[in-house]
This record gives sequence, structure tokens and C-alpha cells, in this order.
Amino acid sequence: MPDQNDAAAQPLIELHNLSKRFRIQEAQRSWRDLFLHLSRRQRDPSDYFWPLRDVSFTIRQGDAVGVLGPNGSGKSTLLKLIAGILTPTAGSITVRGRVASLLELGAGFHPELTGLENIYLNGSIYGLSREEIDEQLSSIISFAELGDFMNTPVKHYSSGMYVRLGFSVAIHTNPDVLIVDEVLTVGDTHFQNKCMDAIQLFRDRGGTLLLVSHDLSTVQTICNRALWFEGGHIQADGHPVDVIMQYKNFVAERENESGAGFSHELDSSRRWGTGAALITDVKLTNEAGEERSIFYTGEPFIVRLRYAASHPLQNVIFGLALHAQHGTHVTGPNTRTDGLTIPDLAGEGEIVYRVDNLPLIEGGYALSVSLTNGNDSIMYDYHDRAYPFRVYQGRSLESHGLIALGGHWSPPRSSDEASPSAAPSDAQPVSLPNHD
Repeated sequence: MPDQNDAAAQPLIELHNLSKRFRIQEAQRSWRDLFLHLSRRQRDPSDYFWPLRDVSFTIRQGDAVGVLGPNGSGKSTLLKLIAGILTPTAGSITVRGRVASLLELGAGFHPELTGLENIYLNGSIYGLSREEIDEQLSSIISFAELGDFMNTPVKHYSSGMYVRLGFSVAIHTNPDVLIVDEVLTVGDTHFQNKCMDAIQLFRDRGGTLLLVSHDLSTVQTICNRALWFEGGHIQADGHPVDVIMQYKNFVAERENESGAGFSHELDSSRRWGTGAALITDVKLTNEAGEERSIFYTGEPFIVRLRYAASHPLQNVIFGLALHAQHGTHVTGPNTRTDGLTIPDLAGEGEIVYRVDNLPLIEGGYALSVSLTNGNDSIMYDYHDRAYPFRVYQGRSLESHGLIALGGHWSPPRSSDEASPSAAPSDAQPVSLPNHD
């Protein structure tokens, strides 16, 4: 008889060189084409699509694994293989324990049966007896919050109602492994939060979670491990923060390569001034001097302005204006407010503005640049919101507002530990107005 400790040490999920192949269906033009198609001894390799190729990893009890990657990278195919919905073309997969999955709307439901009847149907698919379902029935119904719709055939359900019933049944089957795809995103905010709370409780009890989500902050919050898939292969496997950073870097590089940055061609609606001096080129660069349209919170952000003055000018001011994509003016630094005096400007040259730790929160932004005289009364050249760029979260977890302050919290202290300058213990609490 095997040792229980050895059994507990075994991974719940093991994949070894797992591959999955699908045949690409093509419409046949004639019966002759169909006959020739069926008579081939070997099909053309181009007739097949491999969403997964030679994938190997293990998942142990208590792991919460987030699966990342663009559409078509093999994420959903992976979950269906683990759930037993699909069989592998090559390699092996071993799953130990009870698996509950929520992958597709309506999966495991019969459209003609009521919600109540489908609880028993779906529960039996997960391997529960009728007695076990009876014990959980009231809790399942309460969690789903479908009211009288429990007695309605599910063919009349909305997508959100399907999710409510499907998740409620899945989480109440006491699974060893819970598999969840993006399907939860169709629910309303209240139910999404309720599902996240239930998943966290499932995790606290030692359950194992496999989650596919494009919401990287959710993966970073509830998972202790992340897998990044690209083109059917694992690109990264590790701590969510590290994997997400690698994934975002890859996306940023691809966006830069595809020319997702700014355009240097400005029309008259976005550029004006006397032209006595011109800003001839603007580059947003990283620390290495590489031109970028993608940056990360907390990294260096450098603006390089090339200029040309047709004749010498005195006491000029270079300035920037930063706007969020929804139009909010974030900030407007210039050389004068920074204490930099430029008494003479002549010919061609470059001036640089540097931010050592970019404080902007994830989002889209647009930069304006300007060149004026010393008292800001004459505009030589202005480029209005002509240089868009995007900021990704980086290692900062702040996600609300426009900037990450970068401050730090100190641990709470009880009143006994408070400093002598703290309010006395018999101080009366402040009465706050009630606006209800």
C-alpha cells in the first residue's frame, strides 16, 4: 500500500511533452475534390493547426496558477485537455483528484431542463451522488441568486445567469482542482466579486486553481504562479509579477516594432507658432537612448528635443504638457520652473528632460512640447498632444488615479505604543456628518 505522504507529495496535474493538433476544415468544391482529399495517404502539414506543442509542467496541491497569453496562444485548449474535454494528440497528461471546470457558457447543462434540474445533472457529471447534491442544494441556490428562475428552462437564461448557475455548482462540488476560463467576465460586478471571494476561500482551504484571464491584476492578486503561453509554447513560468513583466515587455516590444508610437508629421491643427525657432524633432527614449512608445511605472522616462533657431534668441523657455488619454492635464514642467535659464539660443542643438522614476499609472498619455520667449508672451513653436505613449504597470501595484506616489506605509501601532504626542486615551471621537 503506498505511503500517504508520498501520495500527498504527488502533483495533482502532470503534463509531459503534451501536444494537441486540430485539422483545418476546408470546403470541398466537388465530389471529385472530396475523393482526392480522402484518398491521400498523407495529409499536407498545412492542413493541421497545433495550438499546443511539447508542453511540460506540473501543478501541486494548493497552487493557484494564472495562464496568460494572447488569443490563439493555446490557453483554452490547455484547460480543455486538463478538464478531460479534449484528448492529447501526443504526450501524456495525468490529473489526480476531482476537477471542476467552468470553461464555456452552458457546458454540462441541458437547455430544456430547469435550473434546478440542471443542478442535479451538472452535479452528477462532476461525480456527486444525489444525496451529496441534496446536502449542497440550498447553498447552491442561495449562491446563484437566481430566485424564481431556478424553475425556468435554462434555454431562456442570459449569459450572466448561465455563469451564476455554473459557477455555483462547480464551487460546491468540493473539487481538488478548479479550472476557470474568461467566462466569469460576462457576469456583473457584484457576482464577479462574489466569485473571487469564493475562489479565495477555496484556495485558503487548500484547493488548487487554474485560471485563464486577460486581467493581469487579477492574476497578480490571487495567483502564486503564472504561465505565459505564446504560439502553443510556454514562454515563462514563475512568480506572477515576474512573468507579467516579461509578458508586458514582449507586448511592448511588439507594439514598438509595429510602429505603434507617434507620428512626426504634424498638421496645422496641432502645430502653431511664429517659427522664429523650431522644435525639429522629439524623441521619447529609455535609459539606453532607444526611442520608445511604451514605458513602465518606475522606470526612466526621457524626452529629447531637437531645435533650430533661424537667428539668436534671448531667454527662451522649453516646456512640456502631459495629458491623460481622457483629456486631463497631468502636469506641465518647463525650463524656467526647473530653475534653468537659457540666455541665448542660436543654431541647432538638443535639450533633454529626464524623469528618473516615471510615476504615471498604467494608461495612455499624450505629450505636448513648446518653445516660447522669456515671459511666455510669444510662442515660437507648439506641438499639441502630438506624441502619444503608453504606460504599463511595471512592479507598482497602484492602479487608481494618474500617478503612483511611491510612498510607504508604516505598520499600525496600538494606542499603548503611540508616541507621547498622540492624543490622550480619553479623547472623544470626532463626530462625522451623516449624509444619508
